[in-house]
Amino acid sequence: MRTFGPENATLTVRTKRTGAASKAGHDLLLEVTSWSATFDQDGDPALTLTADSSSLRVLEGTGGMQALGADDKANIEQTIDSEVLTGMAIEFRASTVEFGGGGVATVSGELKLAGNHHPITVALTAAEDGRLTGTATVKQSDWGMKPYSALFGALKVADEVEVAIDTAPPDP
Repeated sequence: MRTFGPENATLTVRTKRTGAASKAGHDLLLEVTSWSATFDQDGDPALTLTADSSSLRVLEGTGGMQALGADDKANIEQTIDSEVLTGMAIEFRASTVEFGGGGVATVSGELKLAGNHHPITVALTAAEDGRLTGTATVKQSDWGMKPYSALFGALKVADEVEVAIDTAPPDP
């Protein structure tokens, strides 16, 4: 069994902007700073992940009319916590892990987000050194979330966000 968290892996979220005023906003790269996951490949493969929704931190904002400052980043983080994810825990539990060729595994399970459960599939790739990488697309409205908007709806976060995990190779 392998365990992961911020000490040996990164868990990130990428958002895109949309709407008539999208040039004013930023595409964001967020890092989840408090989370843990386990991946057991023995017997019946299992994968679980829990994350603190209040631990998302803005790593970068690209595009926009001006660069994001520290106050902007803090305001975005506060908005995500209080208005988007509302402080609720994020949990994923795999129901199936299917190994394919080339070190690729398809992981299907249920994601609890904003208090709602919905199925999701994650593609994981294992490198020869044991490093795992994976991505999943999360459509916020599938979990009953209304994507954040500003300027009377002229600037919006796109409904689909990309969640990615990148682990270090296991210790020898």
